[in-house]
Amino acid sequence: MAREKREKISKKSMKKAMRVFRFVKPFKITFIFGMLVLIISSVVMMTFPKVLGDLIDSANSTDETSVNQTTIFLISIFLVIAFMSFFRIYLFGIVTQKSLALLRTETYKHLISSPMGFFDTKRVGELSSRITTDIALLEETFSTTIAEIIRQVITIPVALFFLLFISPRLTVFMIAVIPVVALIGIFFGKYIKKLSKDAQDDIAESNGVVDETLHGIASVKAYANEFFEIARYKKSIDSSVNTSIKNAKWRGAFIGLIMFAAGTAIVSIIWYGLHMVHLGEITIGGLLQFAIYSALVGVSFGGSAELFSKLQKAIGATEHLMDILEENTENVTLEASERISIKGNIAFNNIKFSYPSRRDIEVIKDVSFNVDTGKQIAFVGPSGSGKSTIAALLYRFYNPESGSITIDGKDINDYQLSEIRNEMAMVPQDVMLFGGTIKENIEYGKPGATEEEIFEAAKQANALEFIESFPEKFETLVGDRGIQLSGGQKQRIAIARAILKNPSILVLDEATSALDSESERLVQEALDRLMKGRTSLVIAHRLSTIKNADNIIVLDHGKIKETGTHSELIQLENGIYKNLSTLQLTAV
Repeated sequence: MAREKREKISKKSMKKAMRVFRFVKPFKITFIFGMLVLIISSVVMMTFPKVLGDLIDSANSTDETSVNQTTIFLISIFLVIAFMSFFRIYLFGIVTQKSLALLRTETYKHLISSPMGFFDTKRVGELSSRITTDIALLEETFSTTIAEIIRQVITIPVALFFLLFISPRLTVFMIAVIPVVALIGIFFGKYIKKLSKDAQDDIAESNGVVDETLHGIASVKAYANEFFEIARYKKSIDSSVNTSIKNAKWRGAFIGLIMFAAGTAIVSIIWYGLHMVHLGEITIGGLLQFAIYSALVGVSFGGSAELFSKLQKAIGATEHLMDILEENTENVTLEASERISIKGNIAFNNIKFSYPSRRDIEVIKDVSFNVDTGKQIAFVGPSGSGKSTIAALLYRFYNPESGSITIDGKDINDYQLSEIRNEMAMVPQDVMLFGGTIKENIEYGKPGATEEEIFEAAKQANALEFIESFPEKFETLVGDRGIQLSGGQKQRIAIARAILKNPSILVLDEATSALDSESERLVQEALDRLMKGRTSLVIAHRLSTIKNADNIIVLDHGKIKETGTHSELIQLENGIYKNLSTLQLTAV
């Protein structure tokens, strides 16, 4: 996977990253309360060194009441901090989980609403990683990183104020180290961000390898390529490990240098402060106050290294997610919609088309044809001739570059996308079943269908016999992608799904080409039953399945070469259809 172009931390990239806060907006009241609690607890915490110093100085006093009151006040400070910490964590937890749930949902909605062209250029594993790994990074950011950044924003200026109040001379001495820390941050920051994003990309790539391997596990085992897949996965993991180790090395150097600078400053301050105590310029309590405030400043600057690294990861993850959310989507309805009534009269008029990823190759070249309501039209031709592309254009998975497609005389683009797809059903060669039960897979054609409707659909699809043979019957789990069922069984489940949907237009994409003779007979019977009275487009490999088609179109290199019925085409001397028929008969 090619590395994406890296963006610098600029106003533009920060603006894009800040867009994630729109998912916090619905919970802004809880967020504001959490922020208030955080601010109050941070401010209260800053009084601790002052009160502790006063307590130390009061040790020389003979007034025990003053000592006791100061002690009680100090304990009260920690009690307030304890309560505030609980409410801060609880409130930020609510905001974090609800905001990220909304972000996950919106990202998922955006993904499934994206056009097919988007998925042609993206790997499923990478997209899965974005909705899991990247959002997990944001979870840490919302729950802890933001709170720590705000705490430091409060701690540093307040601590510096107290330091100046206690001893300007010591404060000037301490501040001398800050420019060093800032230079270290500038030097390391940019490189750490790049490594963090590289590590995220490596993880996404390794997830992609896992996804591809598991989805194609049958091919992996059939070719005995387990060793190859392990090597491919190990290569991506090794790349991720190397990047992460390099990232850890530089972050370690970053943190180490800052901690050394801060620690050296504190030791130097105590040394110089003791000299001032000896001269009577500051009390022991005052020096303790100054040391603690200095430590708070040092820890804040030292912790900023880790926070900065986490922030870089969060910005990188947010940019990836925002890139997905900025992609164009199809105008589909993301809720159940009412069915419309169409007759199913289809017309392709001078269609030209090239896939977005291969604009230089014209797949469909000036194709025109009509399908009358309730008729069956078949498409045959060599592999790559454009047969499946016809179905993809009808479904509006892609839009033609020129020409028009009409249904019932109305341009297909004038229909609402979800409405027109609701009136179509497809039975593909490679049936995709979901990892639930047989009942759930059939019901996918009509969510909410009754058990009687599902039973009748299975019966019409010639699926009832094998379903009833299972101990769990309709509640039988089909396994991931339907692995527990045979090819013919999966096809009949897909047909039952289409029957339940009751479409006006039916698309069959080589639905019987991979079946044995008995399975093909059962499936073909079910298909004939399904096609009756519906406008049907059949993409055929076996010509025996389309002999009764009302019209057959022969495609070659994206052009219509022949058209007619089976009996007409078989008579054409040196015709493509006749040659295909002869080859299939010879093969048999």
